[in-house]
Amino acid sequence: MTKADIVSEISKSTGIDKQTVLASVESFMEIVKGSLAKNENVYLRGFGSFIVKKRAQKTARNISKNTTIIIPEHNIPSFKPAKTFLNEVK
Repeated sequence: MTKADIVSEISKSTGIDKQTVLASVESFMEIVKGSLAKNENVYLRGFGSFIVKKRAQKTARNISKNTTIIIPEHNIPSFKPAKTFLNEVK
């Protein structure tokens, strides 16, 4: 399912025009990205949580040059579904 499909489904079920729904969906995504960029988690009760995970520093190998490189610690976004969400999908 793409963003366009989601916008169409919401538009059909609510009767709101697609441009308004698209603006709302894009605004939601921007707010989530902005919060995660500030290391703030986003909790949606009954759906799940968008969280920031910290990856520790590690040593890796560049096979083509046969050298080791150090990958610094960094944050990555992650999604953790709620229990009701998991039960519905199962």
